[in-house]
Amino acid sequence: MGSLVSVNVGLPQDVLWQGKVVRTAVWKRSVPGRVMARRLNLDGDGQGDLAGHGGEHRAVMVYQVDSYRHWEEHLHRDDFEYGQFGENLTVDGLADSEVCIGDRYRIGAALFEVTQPRVTCYRVGIRMNDPRMPALLVSHGRPGFYCRVLEEGEIGAGDGIVKVADGPEHVTVAEMDALLYLPSHPRDQLERALRVPSLSEGWKGSLSALLEAGDQVGNAGLAAVTPRPAWSGFRALRVAEVRSESDHVRSFVLEAEDRSPLPTALAGQFLVFSIQPQSYPSPIVRSYSMSGAPGAGTYRISVKRDSGPGSQYFHDSVNYGDSLQVSAPRGSFTLAESDRPVVLLSAGIGATPVLSMLHELVRSDDSEREIWWCYGARNGREHPFADEVRDALKHHPKSRSFVAYSAPEERDKLGVDYDAAGHLTLSSLRKLGVPQVADFYLCGPAGFLEDMFAALEAWEVPGSHIHSEAFGSGPAMTPGIADAPTKTPHPPEGEPGSGPAVSFTRSGLTVPWSAQFGSLLEFAEACDVPVRWSCRVGVCHNCQTGTISGSVKYDPEPLDRPGEGDVLICCATPASKIELDL
Repeated sequence: MGSLVSVNVGLPQDVLWQGKVVRTAVWKRSVPGRVMARRLNLDGDGQGDLAGHGGEHRAVMVYQVDSYRHWEEHLHRDDFEYGQFGENLTVDGLADSEVCIGDRYRIGAALFEVTQPRVTCYRVGIRMNDPRMPALLVSHGRPGFYCRVLEEGEIGAGDGIVKVADGPEHVTVAEMDALLYLPSHPRDQLERALRVPSLSEGWKGSLSALLEAGDQVGNAGLAAVTPRPAWSGFRALRVAEVRSESDHVRSFVLEAEDRSPLPTALAGQFLVFSIQPQSYPSPIVRSYSMSGAPGAGTYRISVKRDSGPGSQYFHDSVNYGDSLQVSAPRGSFTLAESDRPVVLLSAGIGATPVLSMLHELVRSDDSEREIWWCYGARNGREHPFADEVRDALKHHPKSRSFVAYSAPEERDKLGVDYDAAGHLTLSSLRKLGVPQVADFYLCGPAGFLEDMFAALEAWEVPGSHIHSEAFGSGPAMTPGIADAPTKTPHPPEGEPGSGPAVSFTRSGLTVPWSAQFGSLLEFAEACDVPVRWSCRVGVCHNCQTGTISGSVKYDPEPLDRPGEGDVLICCATPASKIELDL
């Protein structure tokens, strides 16, 4: 069947890369003698990023001598050594086009089961000194694969490899890899792949998302897919109503200039505005969640007064009849397809997107689904939408409400205006009987989100059941990069660029593009705008970002393009002025 050519191990180390310190164990070295294969790794081996590597289903990485030969020829290189591709086991045989997920192999005294293809990661590009490698491994059908250790035992170079069981459904490693990362996602093949019991849970989740997404454009297995925006860029909408919701919150209802119904948005989505406050030499862009009922033919946003120029502009300068430049509804913080109970958790102005969700849930035909409205405010004067929420909940037979005031005033009535003094906490909600099996939708200040996330995870609520929307920039994801102090977004150092304007809307920053940067991702990093990424060459979609307006050029071309209205910033540069949801 094949043979084990080399056993390779390596412990995490810090590597300097592009001015950053990366924690990685991709440098594997061949070791002599016999090595113990254990449930989580080989003796002497480790993983630098347990979120993306390691664990029971990714205990051992396998790569083939034949693929070494392929890359030597394709890359015109002759400097490879065993462990070059970050693998633990270099083998003769076991081609990705032949090995199936679920196959079991006896090597020495250990028994292994194939669980998934290699995870796309920029660190193999660092090891190979070629940033294209994550994309090349997929596009050439040579990713390599992970195994779990079913029976621990010693292994060593020269051991024969004996196949002892076939994986059910006979889905090869290369087929599984292509099914997720390449453009074609046939339904019958997704269903077949999901019937493989040994496939890792992460891959099952990704393939299930692709199956649920159906024919939607984009790759739902790698990033959220939302409907195509109803229009590109900005269009003029008229302010049809302005009303006060609390001491500091004001709502603005928007309608089409000809008063025709506006396209229906999804509950939880937001709008982006191009505005020009006084003293600003050019327009700025700001995002606000919609708070009204979907399908009303109009859009409503609700804005809290604060020190920001956008907030002050709306409160001080926007009046009935004014015309505003507005994007189409967008955003992936929307209600998931599910029949589980729904818990809407919010604080402060975070009520806006979940209020839209409440209206959608109440008007649905599912009267048996539990709805929990859980909200935290400072006091009654700072409690927007109180009457609106109470009225909505009256129309659903299985709705519950819990409101906490952190600093109630004398005129606030316990049991009438609010249910408890103090901050909204999960422990208080659990005492009321909030179901653990629910879908949780969270929106509010950063501290509120952090506390709620931690509490829900400690309660062992599955991550797929926790959905959130944050104010401002989203959380960064830079795998393996050493933590650095958070900085306020700023123009990049050096001379300003001469290219088109790039707006990072959530960060409130607009700067001219500079050709010294290879991608919008690198440009955002230079501006200290929080970003998310992993492969950096258009494979993993972790960097997928919404575009409010503008266009890009790709280099390299992504293996599977995102849907219209989104861009992979890791391999894109601006072709025009562009506004990004970052």
